[in-house]
Amino acid sequence: MAIQKHFDKICCFFLACALVLTLLFVNGARLGAEAATPALGYEERLFDTSRVHTVNIVMEDWEGFLETCTNEEYVSCDITIDGEAYHNTAIRAKGNTSLTQVAAYGNSRYSFKLEFDHYNEGQTYHGLDKLCLNNMIQDNTYLKDYLTYQMMAQMGANAPLCSFVHISVNGESWGLYLAVEGIEESFLLRNYGEDYGNLYKPDTTEMGGGFRMGDGPQMGDAQMNGGPQMGDSQMAGGPQMGDGPQMGDSQMTGGLQAPGLSGSSDVLLQYIDDDIDSYANIFDNAKTEVTKADKKRLIASLENLSNGSNLSDTLDIDQVIRYFVVHNFVLNFDSYTGSMVHNYYLYEKDGQLSMLPWDYNLAFGGFSSGGSASDLVNYPIDSPISGGTVEERPMLSWIFGDEAYTALYHQYFAEFISGYFDSGAFEAQIDAVKALIASYVEADPTSFCSYEEFETGIDTLKTFCLLRAESVSRQLDGTLGSASDTQETADLVDAGNLAVSDMGSMNAGAGGGGPWPGGDAQRPEGEFPGTDGGTERPEGAFSGQDDGTEQPEGAFPGQDDDAARPAGDFPAWEGQGAADFFSSQSALSPAPWLLFVISLGVLAAGLIFALLYRR
Repeated sequence: MAIQKHFDKICCFFLACALVLTLLFVNGARLGAEAATPALGYEERLFDTSRVHTVNIVMEDWEGFLETCTNEEYVSCDITIDGEAYHNTAIRAKGNTSLTQVAAYGNSRYSFKLEFDHYNEGQTYHGLDKLCLNNMIQDNTYLKDYLTYQMMAQMGANAPLCSFVHISVNGESWGLYLAVEGIEESFLLRNYGEDYGNLYKPDTTEMGGGFRMGDGPQMGDAQMNGGPQMGDSQMAGGPQMGDGPQMGDSQMTGGLQAPGLSGSSDVLLQYIDDDIDSYANIFDNAKTEVTKADKKRLIASLENLSNGSNLSDTLDIDQVIRYFVVHNFVLNFDSYTGSMVHNYYLYEKDGQLSMLPWDYNLAFGGFSSGGSASDLVNYPIDSPISGGTVEERPMLSWIFGDEAYTALYHQYFAEFISGYFDSGAFEAQIDAVKALIASYVEADPTSFCSYEEFETGIDTLKTFCLLRAESVSRQLDGTLGSASDTQETADLVDAGNLAVSDMGSMNAGAGGGGPWPGGDAQRPEGEFPGTDGGTERPEGAFSGQDDGTEQPEGAFPGQDDDAARPAGDFPAWEGQGAADFFSSQSALSPAPWLLFVISLGVLAAGLIFALLYRR
């Protein structure tokens, strides 16, 4: 009788508990519980970096598609990735100036973008909506993008996944490309969960975000065709090697004279005013749907950023510093820190901003090939700008405007150098990747460089990075100045006769200089023995194979196949494979799961009680 007497109160108690627990579950993120991140299968499939993957493009009129690539219009094709077919997939060429520069090399090796759900709504590659296939233009090493994204991830900065792929078209070999995860919805889901924020790709429209005629240098014959006119000792925003450090806003690594800044104030992420129309180069390039409220919130964040106020709420401080540590190491001046001011993504959530990396084929000094290797190797980490000043870039200047932030930047830089270079991880990685892709490069029928140039490029990149790491270490311990006005010539790391252009540069193949020795713009006849024009992979390009379309056995010496990464590839990462290292995804974290299970338990108990003791 006692139970029946208080039945209503007991039921109310169970209901109240269920409601409270439900509220806790719904607001778990505000209470410190991690948001759910969906499991996306593409991470451990296509982006397993221990092997070269295969992508076959099937298209009836491939030649017709190539003739219209500069229009950047999607057409339909069928795609087979590692044996899995995806029908009616959208493909188009991609790129800014690189899109038109392909013709200068005498072939049709464009970069491509695949959009799986363009024609078939909901179709993805194991959760991946967009995939970029990069053609390695102006990169004799084949590694600049790959290494940079690996470095970003090693530092804990959010970066796109990538892996090498051998592309064939209608079953015929096309070449070795880099597959890069598109920074769009699937990237956002992977890194931020379902409750992700807004994404922008700020850029100007003039020359693909490049120089604007009138604002920048006049493109005379002595400048852009034959390469920049400059003495080896000049360096953008950096020291003049000789009489001591000098600095001018008009100088730029590689020596392009008086470029000025081609990026507008909004692309520089400067606060202009409260008018939404003043930020067209940001909002017109939004990659997510944004409302008026979203735009106003971003403008308020830019105002705080420019004023240096409320930085902890305005910036994801940890992410931005980690991004700039790697970015400033690799010296990519075709970016936010160069005179072009583009090639980055801006992420915003609840008014907090961060930067995402993109397009590093001209990193390691490749944006212009006129500067000396010593200038670039010793580029000051505390004034890492080419053209203009640090103060003009509020997303960077805050780091050097406060001693505490500068100290944190130096701390992260020291951790990066110690963990990646001093540990031997970098050398192990670059050697392993070279072994993985070398045979593909040698037989690449559309490559922009010869195999000999690839080998020279790899060796140059390896030496350049080790010297750069040595210089940064000296800048951090104070034996070499870390700003443009504190470096002394006698303290510089000597880069000897290292030629930065051996890694590839923006001037390769243009203005009479070609990607092939002797200045020819096309691959020479007979580059691959037994071929007349180098347009097809020769039979037996991979020893023991009939057509060279499959990955060779033993891509890693001493192995029977290429399916596993060799032991010790990344010694500093305790033997983790790339898939393990980059995988940051999991099921719901324990806290929300626990709340959910308890809520179900309470509701179930209430129902059982009601059934057993109902009146």
